[in-house]
Amino acid sequence: MENPVLIFGAGSLGLTALDIFQRNDVVVYGLLDDNKALHGQEFGDVTVLGDTDDDGFLKLIGANSAKSCEACIAIGDGRVRKQLVKLLNDRRKVQPVNAIHDTAVISSLASLGHGNLIAARAVINPMATVGQHCLVLAGAIIDSRAQLGDFVQLGPGAVVNSGVTIEEGAYVGTGAVLVAGITVGKNARIGAGSVVVENVPAGATVFGNPAKGL
Repeated sequence: MENPVLIFGAGSLGLTALDIFQRNDVVVYGLLDDNKALHGQEFGDVTVLGDTDDDGFLKLIGANSAKSCEACIAIGDGRVRKQLVKLLNDRRKVQPVNAIHDTAVISSLASLGHGNLIAARAVINPMATVGQHCLVLAGAIIDSRAQLGDFVQLGPGAVVNSGVTIEEGAYVGTGAVLVAGITVGKNARIGAGSVVVENVPAGATVFGNPAKGL
């Protein structure tokens, strides 16, 4: 990546993205966060510059100038991620870039959209599909022919077995295991450590071994 990056989010995910880009020798221009208590804080030589909707910084994204920046959204709340994607689409006519850790293993036969964060030692196997604006956190595994929709979040160590479909906005907690072939519906939530052996309806919350609804 030739252009520097502005990271949206200065929490734990923002720092994860910062580490990813620095490990990949990508210059990070700064971080943006709506928590004013973070403004001015420095992480190494990178500063939290201001709010996520600050036009003074947004105008640098996608601009046709020597200071043109890319954007990366590193915020866990899916609703906020959607709002920021829309902001970038509408006001800057750009899409966020992927942040992919150098230790992640992504098959050349996998399909990966844009705006995703793929953390350390994540694995995406052949013929798997990851949509757009997903979070695949440290050590998560997406097996062959699994499909993730947009804005899906996989917690650290989650295992998505072959042929699983996870629809838009679903959340899979840390260490959860999804057995082969099941479907997790839109905006469903799966608790940490759960073992999911059957389909999960849209909007449902399940947990346990085997996972059951609340």
